[in-house]
Amino acid sequence: MEVLGIDIGGSGIKGALVNSKTGEMTTKRHRIPTPEGRKPKDMAEVVAKIVKHFDHKGPVGIGFPTVIKNGICKSPGNLHKKWLGLNVVELFSKATGLPTTVVNDADAAGYASMNYGIGKGKKGFVVMITIGTGLGSSAFLNGELIPNFELGQIPYKKFKKIELWAADSAKTRDNLSYLEWGKRFNKFLKYVELIIAPNLIILGGWRF
Repeated sequence: MEVLGIDIGGSGIKGALVNSKTGEMTTKRHRIPTPEGRKPKDMAEVVAKIVKHFDHKGPVGIGFPTVIKNGICKSPGNLHKKWLGLNVVELFSKATGLPTTVVNDADAAGYASMNYGIGKGKKGFVVMITIGTGLGSSAFLNGELIPNFELGQIPYKKFKKIELWAADSAKTRDNLSYLEWGKRFNKFLKYVELIIAPNLIILGGWRF
């Protein structure tokens, strides 16, 4: 079965058709810049454009860059504050007119890695970190997902959360070299190791 997979990010919204059995993309990725302001209505319109681009009539799976619980956005993350408390599944289902599933984007990336990629068959406590506008994370215990495991929300110094200091967006904002940014990101990984001591850390995201 082909599913339209859509990844919603702080800088771009990307989509491609995916073989749900093999996990492989069957089309090239189509990207549209995330609308300025990152408001629900505007972003839903972009999702609808991606569906139209592929002339897709089947299921849609969406990776969303913050905590999703029972279809509800529990934190706006790097998006507009209007997302908080919004039924995201309902919004995107209406925009696409198709059966739509919405999960945390790092959970989706981790699930793909654990079932089709480098994490396949790995036991113990496995954590995946996705690097982009923010720092997403997903966690698996013996292959079972622990949902909404948001390590990027760890408070750090004057920042409300460590992803504001160590994500790729911080590199751009503070005009850091890769070496300078890498030191920040490595410190984040040391906190992850100290707090939860995973058996394996998998790094991914649009920088990889």
